[in-house]
Amino acid sequence: MKTYRKELWFNTRQRREYINITSQIEDVLAESGVREGLLLCNAMHITSSVFINDDESGLHHDFEVFLERLAPEKPYHQYRHNTYEDNADAHLKRTIMGREVVVAVSEGQLDLGPWEQIFYGEFDGKRRKRVLVKIIGASE
Repeated sequence: MKTYRKELWFNTRQRREYINITSQIEDVLAESGVREGLLLCNAMHITSSVFINDDESGLHHDFEVFLERLAPEKPYHQYRHNTYEDNADAHLKRTIMGREVVVAVSEGQLDLGPWEQIFYGEFDGKRRKRVLVKIIGASE
């Protein structure tokens, strides 16, 4: 059994962004040498997310509209959390979109379904944040 750990860092330009990180995760998997096992990828901040979905701009727009309906950013005073920071909506959005994904590794590849891609979702950006990738499995 082999384990591998790596952190990826992101610094978004906007408060909310969706970044396709599939190719970066594939690179980490290749570095690991694991051929059969499991890959965990999780956001290490409480206002960001890692999730799997389709990489389609209309869908990303729909995420934004959906999340804003459920947890609107403004007015800030609607949230008790917003006494020191104004990011209560980001905490709620992260809860909805999820913290992590686990992907099977088969023959050294991510075992994703058709159209599935791994995304980093940022809901309170403009600062440096990290994602953890942990891989457990067997090498050659």
